Amino acid sequence: MRDFNSDLFDPGTVMDSDYSRGASSSDADFGFAFNDSNFSDRILRIEIMGDSVEARPDSEGCTSIADWARHRKRRREDIKKENVLDLTVLPDEQILNGNQPDMDDCAPCENQDEEAVAMVEEAPSASAVFLYLIGDEAANSNDSGWSMDCSTVVRVKTLHISSPILAAKSPFFYKLFSNGMKESEQRHVTLRINASEEAALMELLNFMYSNTLSTATAPALLDVLMAADKFEVASCMRYCSRLLRNMPMTPESALLYLDLPSSVLMADAVQPLTDAAKQYLATRYKDINKFQEEVMALPLAGVEAIVSSDDLQVASEDAVYDFVLKWVRSQYPKQEDRREVLGSRLGKLIRFPYMTCRKLKKVLTCSDFDADAASKYVLEALFFKAEAPHRQRSLAAEDSASYRRFVERAYKYRPVKVVEFELPRQQCVVYLDLKREECANLYPSGRVYSQAFHLGGQGFFLSAHCNMDQQSSFHCFGLFLGMQEKGSVSFTVDYEFAARSRPTEEFVSKYKGNYTFTGGKAVGYRNLFAIPWTSFMAEDSLYFINGVLHLRAELTIRH
Repeated sequence: MRDFNSDLFDPGTVMDSDYSRGASSSDADFGFAFNDSNFSDRILRIEIMGDSVEARPDSEGCTSIADWARHRKRRREDIKKENVLDLTVLPDEQILNGNQPDMDDCAPCENQDEEAVAMVEEAPSASAVFLYLIGDEAANSNDSGWSMDCSTVVRVKTLHISSPILAAKSPFFYKLFSNGMKESEQRHVTLRINASEEAALMELLNFMYSNTLSTATAPALLDVLMAADKFEVASCMRYCSRLLRNMPMTPESALLYLDLPSSVLMADAVQPLTDAAKQYLATRYKDINKFQEEVMALPLAGVEAIVSSDDLQVASEDAVYDFVLKWVRSQYPKQEDRREVLGSRLGKLIRFPYMTCRKLKKVLTCSDFDADAASKYVLEALFFKAEAPHRQRSLAAEDSASYRRFVERAYKYRPVKVVEFELPRQQCVVYLDLKREECANLYPSGRVYSQAFHLGGQGFFLSAHCNMDQQSSFHCFGLFLGMQEKGSVSFTVDYEFAARSRPTEEFVSKYKGNYTFTGGKAVGYRNLFAIPWTSFMAEDSLYFINGVLHLRAELTIRH
């Protein structure tokens, strides 16, 4: 026998009934049957309770996502203050209102903050009914219980409903109509809600028939989404998420969407919206220096979205590390809190393998990191740096689906590998790799800089340029060596530039020289390969090996 439950609530499942003909039952339009007695087998009686001003719909009077979020936060705080137990007996049913009962003879309701709560009581009359209570923040919020009070029923709505249609869309209604108890066969179902929930519930019920919504504003869609979560209508949550993704985002709305998975039961249904919010924040704040004040004021979830991005426009991973420390110190005054956040949330998003060795030394002595965690990060980074290039690419590919700690960002200053010698003379060999597309982006007058490296206690850098040749007759590729500006220090350096070349793929020397450096000065060669730019970038260029230009600079201090 076919397992009906296994496919019932999956919108991608093709139902095998005679009428489906290859279409998913959840995509069928039964709008014609909504509230039509000819196509209904039950009656839904909706008792609408009076709301206080504070309990109006989250979307009412809201012109933006920020208004919706502020109103929702205020209401949650009000609900936390309400802890009233009230038992009311109506003529035909028993109704339990309030928070968790403390009566000895009343069995506790487990997980009442994890799903829409169904209170089923045996009615004293022959015509027994179900009564489902939906509080203002019922059941799906982690910080609220039932918020229904003993307000007066201000009006009643009666709808003709089809139990198969509702059951096909919602596990909540499926369990209600098929629990095997005699009450499940009763024709009348009573639902009691706050007036603030009426609009969202009616939209939800209509969606369960027609797969469409009439509301078009972000605050109202969020109300429907939260109602859909209470009643476990995942298809409606996905529909609302898709509409919200197609609307223009703001930092406020993106931060709200990031918080949705912790506010709903069916987090998977809103994951695409959460992912879109992360991408929005990562794109908006990819230049963290440009929006420094805004970024420093973001909550943890927003900073995580930014720091996890591959497209950060930062000088180097050292800058990411410095930013994370600055942010965490401004947000968490206590050291134990900083260690917790760095250890469990932000530390794993820093790409330590691409930090400079000088900065890695500082990680080991940083009191904001747990000592064991800091040692683990640094050792992992050093082992990665020591790996062969093909092994590094393999590790990056393996890690691409998780925290991407081995994946290189698009740094403004390109990472280098450095081999240092102290004897017989102070010397260093520096390796700089540039991808073909990075070189192409230099045309017609761009330049790209390497990360700093050190020799004799002084910082140096390489810079690759697209510039005109000496006679200004054509563009060409140039490579320069510069010394970081630092006081009036000066000393003489012998240097040599080389590049791998086909067919041998060995390094071939291209230029030698010596120069007495002072702070801020640079020296190099305007046309390193002695060919025009077009030949350098051609498909048959001798200098790109598997799409990468491999450069080497040797520096030796002359005494």
